[in-house]
Amino acid sequence: MGVVTKAPILISMVVLLTSVAHALSGQAIVYNPPYVPSRCSGSIDEGVMIAKVHGSLFANGRACGRRYRVRCISGTNKAIRDACTGSTVDVKVVDRCETCAGNELQLSQEAFAKIARLALGRVNIEYEQYILTIIDRYRFSY
Repeated sequence: MGVVTKAPILISMVVLLTSVAHALSGQAIVYNPPYVPSRCSGSIDEGVMIAKVHGSLFANGRACGRRYRVRCISGTNKAIRDACTGSTVDVKVVDRCETCAGNELQLSQEAFAKIARLALGRVNIEYEQYILTIIDRYRFSY
């Protein structure tokens, strides 16, 4: 194989193995079970690491199945210093949030608890859409 053939293959492999996105700022709020039915999956249970998004992000259902990596950056009340857990959570869009502002994600209780104290109910976040890598696809297939 020549160098000209190897370069596109190498570039393709790097792209497939990389989860790259641009972080957006906003807020996360909690939503409570039941999580089924949803606009994206009907009566199919998509698990508990899920989110609802504002209508503009939902884009008439085109966001169904889209994944976001979410990180708490602070509580909405700056006096609460231990609002965030320091972890990130990967969520899958399953529905449109009717009450969300344009920069809000509504996370399941379980997803919210991974990044922040559940009792707070609302925190400041950074979130980014990410593309499943080959490794992620293997991990999510079980």
